[in-house]
Amino acid sequence: MKDEDVSLRPIGVFDSGLGGLTVVRELSAAMPGEDIVYLGDSARVPYGTKSLETIRRFALEDAAFLLRFSPKMIVVACNSATAAAAEVLRACLPVDVVDVIRPSAEEAARHGAGPIGVIGTEATVASGAYERALAELAPGRAVSAVACPLLVPIVEEGRDESDPIVTHVLCDYLRDLQRLRPEVLILGCTHYPLLAGAIGKLMGPGTLLVNSGQAAAREAKRRLAARGLFNARQGPAAVKCFTTDNPRRFAAVARRFGAGRIERVAYVGTDELEAQGLPQRDASGVGTAASGTVYCS
Repeated sequence: MKDEDVSLRPIGVFDSGLGGLTVVRELSAAMPGEDIVYLGDSARVPYGTKSLETIRRFALEDAAFLLRFSPKMIVVACNSATAAAAEVLRACLPVDVVDVIRPSAEEAARHGAGPIGVIGTEATVASGAYERALAELAPGRAVSAVACPLLVPIVEEGRDESDPIVTHVLCDYLRDLQRLRPEVLILGCTHYPLLAGAIGKLMGPGTLLVNSGQAAAREAKRRLAARGLFNARQGPAAVKCFTTDNPRRFAAVARRFGAGRIERVAYVGTDELEAQGLPQRDASGVGTAASGTVYCS
């Protein structure tokens, strides 16, 4: 297929639930002409409390589903899935893969020379993915990562920054980082931008917050432009969403995530995801359809 045809393909995005819609918001702001197909695996949320092996399997299933729509790129809008599966996804998928960890680490490394803080899910923090990236990009800088497992369910329940429960939980999680006084704090989960105001207030003006969704969107735009696949179409693009749970609830809660115009929300069962393999590449590097699928491990 010619590049000019590939440029019209959508960008595929997946996350464990609704948090990745903050990445969709950033992608749409950076590239308003790009169609997006989003999968939120809400039935199996959160990924961040599960084993890396389980998350890796879920991520492969999510990506295989998105390949049905012939995307020109897949964005892993989940820090836990990135930490567990980014490398295997790059090895298995027939399209470019943008994650949320490397771009965030690069942005943090460019700012100042002081300590860097990271907040994320249990799986993301346990993986050490941010520490490894920052050790390469900003050698010698102190890095402190803190797991904040309650923040994802708090956000998914619809609690906002004005809720005293949110403030109480954040104070508990951020106590050690407040003592560290990091120059940069990476919001290492795509749900966390919805709490950025409260996090910034607790950390103070001396700490720059890095939004992993914004960093990923900038990287996605850079790569598409470099390959001549950027869709410069004017006018509103389509955002199609799929969820493994209740589409009606997904659509109602999605409005809080600011993902823009969602064309529709459809249901896809986890049993359907589990039954899939990953299409093999053909000679052109484009994924083939369902016949002869393979599982990557």
